[in-house]
Amino acid sequence: MATSFSSSFQTILRPSQQISLTLLSNPSSLGLCSNLCPRIPSLLRAIPSQFSQFSTKPSSAPLTPITSQIASETPKEVFPGRIGFLGVGIMGAPMAQNLIKAGCDLTVWNRTKSKCDPLLQMGAKYEPSPKEVALACDITFSMLADPQSAADVADGEHGAASGMGPGKGYVDVSTVDGATSKLISERISATGALFLEAPVSGSKKPAEDGQLIFLTAGDQSLYERIAPLLDIMGKSRFYLGEVGNGAAMKLVVNMVMGSMMASFSEGLLLSEKVGLDPNVLIEVVSQSAISAPMYSTKGPSMVKAAYPTAFPLKHQQKDLRLALGLAETVSQPTPIAAATNELYKVAKSLNLGDQDFSAVIEALKAKLQ
Repeated sequence: MATSFSSSFQTILRPSQQISLTLLSNPSSLGLCSNLCPRIPSLLRAIPSQFSQFSTKPSSAPLTPITSQIASETPKEVFPGRIGFLGVGIMGAPMAQNLIKAGCDLTVWNRTKSKCDPLLQMGAKYEPSPKEVALACDITFSMLADPQSAADVADGEHGAASGMGPGKGYVDVSTVDGATSKLISERISATGALFLEAPVSGSKKPAEDGQLIFLTAGDQSLYERIAPLLDIMGKSRFYLGEVGNGAAMKLVVNMVMGSMMASFSEGLLLSEKVGLDPNVLIEVVSQSAISAPMYSTKGPSMVKAAYPTAFPLKHQQKDLRLALGLAETVSQPTPIAAATNELYKVAKSLNLGDQDFSAVIEALKAKLQ
């Protein structure tokens, strides 16, 4: 029976799904690296009881992310419906471009309409308000700069919620606090539509290359529905459960990143102060156990006091502030992040908010003068 069941399913499954079926019917193959195994498709989770030898107990753990290997080896699927994108700034524009390049039917909106022009030239449509984008589309993404902007675009005057309804989905990829994400979720869900928060880890270059990491939470059916779209824009995706978990994960990640950059800045200045070549420090760090792509990417321009914007400093400081607020809700001490936040505030006071967050090194230079 097991053989005939497997054969019959092979005829209706896509190649990536056939891999999952092979794993189920041949346990010895589970020794393969888990990073190379796609998720078991939802239709296999509904296998009749007479085939129970193929099923496993459901896990309460978060779903395994689709890795960059899967994203590069599996052909991208074009979403069968219209997609909206609200906010096409440093991050939103390249994300939207990748959707268009993949053949998606995209409609865009931005407060400054001129920022939409390159996308319109690529074939995107335009609507004059978030409401009209949501009305015209099946799935609407939003990428806004801060919690207030995200809330206004979702539920303000002519906001997206006014155009949502049953059968539609709203995916907020902005970095906001959990309270804001839950508020947006409530407004969208009240219309009968589905909501997913999906903040991204990555800056301008990963967005351009389709190498973002999506930290999602909310309606799982919507997550599964838009998975092909996330795979177009990113290299991996995590489903983290209830709304608020995605926001929390992103804030923790950016808290660590901001602290790393501040410490790296101190090291560059100290090496130069004691007569060492900071460029050599970058090479040493890049070959050591503390190596991180951020150091080798940002370091050379920092030595030249150049800070081309990939992730604005003002947004890094905003995320540190939100992370400190998150820590406060659970009485978690964060002395390093708190000190780091003060340094970024100094950098903002020096009018460096629109520079890359690596410009925080200038705040340290100012303290030395």
